[in-house]
Amino acid sequence: MDRRSLIKHSGIAGVLAAGIAPAVHAQAAVRWRLASSFPKPLDTIFGGAEVFANAVKAMSGGKFEISVHAGGELMPAFGVVDGVQQGSVEMCHTVPYYFYGKNPAFAIGAAIPFGMNARQMNAWMMHGNGRKLMNEFYGNYNILSFAGGNTGTQMGGWFRKEVKTVADLKGLKMRLGGGLVGEVMAKMGVVPQSLPGGEIYQALEKGTIDAAEWVGPYDDQKLGFAKVAPHYYYPGWWEGGPEVDFFINRKAFDALSPENKAIVEAATALASVDMLAKYDALNPEALKQLLGAKIKLLPFSKEILDASFKAAQEVYAENDAKSPEWKKIFADFRAFQRNQVAWFRVAEGRFDSYMQSIKF
Repeated sequence: MDRRSLIKHSGIAGVLAAGIAPAVHAQAAVRWRLASSFPKPLDTIFGGAEVFANAVKAMSGGKFEISVHAGGELMPAFGVVDGVQQGSVEMCHTVPYYFYGKNPAFAIGAAIPFGMNARQMNAWMMHGNGRKLMNEFYGNYNILSFAGGNTGTQMGGWFRKEVKTVADLKGLKMRLGGGLVGEVMAKMGVVPQSLPGGEIYQALEKGTIDAAEWVGPYDDQKLGFAKVAPHYYYPGWWEGGPEVDFFINRKAFDALSPENKAIVEAATALASVDMLAKYDALNPEALKQLLGAKIKLLPFSKEILDASFKAAQEVYAENDAKSPEWKKIFADFRAFQRNQVAWFRVAEGRFDSYMQSIKF
């Protein structure tokens, strides 16, 4: 995509019209490095960083370039926040809940069990208090966040055997995408495992783990999980609308010119919208292909969902007691979510349920 096409299709023309385009040509070149937490073959979630970097380069006329590095190239996939905090790299592209161990509040910036969907999360971040509260918290780590994508509601994962009841979960070794859902699952007897995306297939194949969740049909098909764990469950109740973020070293961002700051903000917005649209476009066909490969598509039972919800509320109460940052942000998140659910239940819910009930 050339620069003119990129600007036309991303809605950034207004930004350039405000004077950014002429100004950038007079500026010194800027070179940044971005460390991703994701494997390069995933053109969706890893590709979001490439969309961002390409947009920055195009809007700056080549004066601002960002090299994108896959998980493990510059530093471990789960070490990227430390890298940004310390200034080893200027920025990263990751999911905040990976860093739940630093402080539970990190998870709220991405997704929590039985949290908001992608649209609701975006509304809270952009027009509620979400971005403000999260960046106040992230300031403790010398980082600034911008939305870097969303996967939409995820699947519940791949299992080597069926799980019909809570009893079936006991002792199950499952790869999960963050410490929060791990704590919730542990209350039901699951043994949580933490693995980067690129290591999941081998662990499933060898039987080191019994189940794993990643994202959804398109990514999961690329990673080959259906070959080693044929039971595909839904929904991923712990990731109703997980936000992927760009974390930027605050000193590095503050050192940018006003024009380059505006370019970064516009490019992150483009990357965020593009990722969710790409997942929504690609997942339906990927699911059809997986079903053709004779996988078993199964819903989690109401017993498992009810037990999971109860366990999640217990963990939230525990986090309220031990993390003032969590307590402050979670209270605002939950209040916003209640209003969103009440609204979505009306027009959106009725429309969706009707459309899903008919053939056309």
